[in-house]
Amino acid sequence: MTLKDKTEVIFYNGLETIGGPMIEVRYGDSHILFDWGEVYRPELKLPDESFKTLLDHELIGDLPDFYDPKLTGKRTSEFKHAAAYISHLHLDHSKALNWLDPEIPLYTSPDTAKLLPVLNKHPFLLPAAGHADDYTRPIIQAELKKPIKIGQITIEIWPSDHDAYGASGLVIQTPDKLIGYTGDIRLHGYHRDWVEAYLQRIKHCDLLITEATGTSWPEQKSEEFSGPKSEQDLVTEIVQLVKDNPHRQLTFNTYPTNVERLIQIAKAVPRKVVLTAKRAAFLKESLDLDYPYYYGHGEQVDPILDPSLAIDYDLLLKDQTKYFFQVDGNWDDLQSGGLYVHSNAEPLGDFDPAFQPFIENLAKRQIELKLLRCSGHADINGLKEIIKTVQPAWLCPVHTLHRELVENPFGKRILPKRNQVFAFV
Repeated sequence: MTLKDKTEVIFYNGLETIGGPMIEVRYGDSHILFDWGEVYRPELKLPDESFKTLLDHELIGDLPDFYDPKLTGKRTSEFKHAAAYISHLHLDHSKALNWLDPEIPLYTSPDTAKLLPVLNKHPFLLPAAGHADDYTRPIIQAELKKPIKIGQITIEIWPSDHDAYGASGLVIQTPDKLIGYTGDIRLHGYHRDWVEAYLQRIKHCDLLITEATGTSWPEQKSEEFSGPKSEQDLVTEIVQLVKDNPHRQLTFNTYPTNVERLIQIAKAVPRKVVLTAKRAAFLKESLDLDYPYYYGHGEQVDPILDPSLAIDYDLLLKDQTKYFFQVDGNWDDLQSGGLYVHSNAEPLGDFDPAFQPFIENLAKRQIELKLLRCSGHADINGLKEIIKTVQPAWLCPVHTLHRELVENPFGKRILPKRNQVFAFV
């Protein structure tokens, strides 16, 4: 490889899938790779998640200079300066981060850096070579909006909005080009102002690389975008459900990394919100947040939790008026005739083989299921507004099943193939 004093972008993965983008920006002797996720394809029923298996099935990118040499057996990079970045916690953007060369610094937002090691205590990420499964490689908490020098490249990490706490967008400045990478982004969350500030920072950039999940289902209305139109609307609907069912067992679940939704539910719901001990311990250890919690039958006491906040599980199981408690499994313990609110929790949807058995299990127990979703991604109109705000010279949509539907009225568009090198013209 001959190093060139011009900006190049290499697209390794996540181009026509929902999730898994792996993209490199190079200039001279410097380069950066983002993100570090695995494409989620449960239908493949893989025999394992080994390095070779994931490469063979194109669930991760075939990166020449970034993987841990213990995995590849070689270190061949000619680059003097290297770095990596992850935009947020979700596994389709973070799961492979332990496979990054340990000599390469990894940057992310402060909140993402705090939460990931705690999540990984119950193995969440792919295991690092030569380490225990719950090991998390060093992650640098970037100071938001402050330039970080990587040789001839400068990056900035800006707060954004997604249904993952600590989500951020990336600004990449090379000597001749300005590039924006949105990570996962939306305009209907709690922090539209953060998104708008980030978009202004990359306005008129030379290349905008944006997720475009909202274009993935042009022939039908996806359940991803059905239901409440904003995070605030979702919480309002949950509050109304609780008010409308004053004498009924009420339970719920959310995705673990959607911390802000859980915080808002706990503030707004007129019943006492009670979490599983596992979820309460995660919030306490990562963000020093305290919530009432319960131990399931046979669970061990966690010393990090305040004993005065513990609620007896058997009391919850008998309750119909006082509590709104989180349930993650153990459906057979619940009362028949109860109401369960499933809010973007696992299993995530029809694409997950576990989803239909989950629905059938609740039906067997005569527990009413209420699916209340609010997407972490901009819908088609939101995506158009994002592009209109930035007005990029070049646009590259990724993280979608139908990237060809995303247009750039303000310049050109690139729809790269896997491993394609893009040089500006």
